[in-house]
Amino acid sequence: MAEISAKLVQELRQKTGAGMMDCKKALIETEGNVEEAADWLRKKGISKAGAKNDRIAAEGLVETYIQPSGQVGVLIEVNCQTDFVARNEAFKALVKNLAKQAATADSVESLLAQPYIENESGTVEEFIKQTIATLGEKIQVRRFVNYAIGEGTQGIVDSYIHTGGRVGVLVELGSQTESVAANSEFQTLARNAAMQVAACPNVEYVSVDQIPAEVAQKEKDIELGKDDLANKPDNIKEKIVQGRIEKRLKELTLLDQPYIRDQSISVEDLLKQAKAQLGEEIQVTRFVRYVLGEGIEKQEISFADEVAAQISSV
Repeated sequence: MAEISAKLVQELRQKTGAGMMDCKKALIETEGNVEEAADWLRKKGISKAGAKNDRIAAEGLVETYIQPSGQVGVLIEVNCQTDFVARNEAFKALVKNLAKQAATADSVESLLAQPYIENESGTVEEFIKQTIATLGEKIQVRRFVNYAIGEGTQGIVDSYIHTGGRVGVLVELGSQTESVAANSEFQTLARNAAMQVAACPNVEYVSVDQIPAEVAQKEKDIELGKDDLANKPDNIKEKIVQGRIEKRLKELTLLDQPYIRDQSISVEDLLKQAKAQLGEEIQVTRFVRYVLGEGIEKQEISFADEVAAQISSV
């Protein structure tokens, strides 16, 4: 049997994106022939894809798709296990296609059941399994959202991706007329609004009046329970709490943020300037911000430990 060197394993891994353990097994089975090993991985990988379901997938990409008309937009997060696979061109192409395809889906389940746009003889789910076989890692569509400008309304949807696909934003900007929606200044404003949201991790609402009453009450309860107010008279305590609440709620709203390109004005001031320039009301209708892997409990393991574990298991 030909000697299976680390260099040979690395060559096959670079060629296929598969994990080291799978690459070594493939090379053993094919007596060190890289081309045959690549074919072996493709043949055997699909049956192993299901076995990867218990692995933690917290890497990947956040991606967007905006229809050329600007009337429909998508923000999607697709996860894999390692940054190595997240940088793989096959994975990137898959995520871009899924973002485009999600424009017509209403849930992850319905997206997975659709015929895949690059090969309609199979479903999205089937193609993802094929990609798992090729790349050797668990891949899953975690979430997506799509926005569409409603019938009888005007505006555009735009997006912004930051830090190489680790943060993504989808924003809808409303106007009163179609001509303003088509205006380049309006479109630039939409992109700047998306960048603003990306730069503001604490922002959850467009304006204070959109904050649910239960959220405001929770913030008030937190402030009332703080130790520094324990010995204050009730009337003084109420005034202090009210001031703190107003400040806190503004921290949660987009319109009250200092504009990232000019800290001397707020986002609300920016929209007022746009109104004066374009001659009609402009408003941020809604937005969403994804951070890659947020809320997923990641398994901490060093690269050296990972290599040792994979080699010892072969």
